[in-house]
Amino acid sequence: MLDLTFPLHAPRGSDLNTNGWLQEAALRCLMNNLDPEVAEDPENLVVYGGRGKAARDIDSLHAIVATLQRLENDETMLVQSGKPVGVFRTYDMA
Repeated sequence: MLDLTFPLHAPRGSDLNTNGWLQEAALRCLMNNLDPEVAEDPENLVVYGGRGKAARDIDSLHAIVATLQRLENDETMLVQSGKPVGVFRTYDMA
């Protein structure tokens, strides 16, 4: 189980927190963008430029992470305006 309390730090190493490395890459990228060494205002999810946010709000961040953790290799998550709005069956590597 990932710790989503601030300060956030991306997982490191070879242990997966998701169902595959493509999902893991998206998860680690998201969490790395909110690392205090990288983000402008991580507790408000602002990653750059004073307004660029990684997610709409904390609940949306948790929903994105939870979706990435259960996303299968042949599925694609749709994120709109900073919140997950759907998961669609696509194909491997989509």
